[in-house]
Amino acid sequence: MSGEQKSKAKGEQIKGKLKEAAGRVTGNERMEAEGRADQVKGDARDAKEKAKDVFKH
Repeated sequence: MSGEQKSKAKGEQIKGKLKEAAGRVTGNERMEAEGRADQVKGDARDAKEKAKDVFKH
């Protein structure tokens, strides 16, 4: 399960970066903000999984 969550986190981070870039190119501030939010969500999920790994070992 942990590997699945880590890959989900990376996917959210990548999706967020793409969405932010697309928003910036098109001038769509809402899309740009959603992209940043997706990245933050991915970062939080990644940090949670790293913390779980630390406590496992």
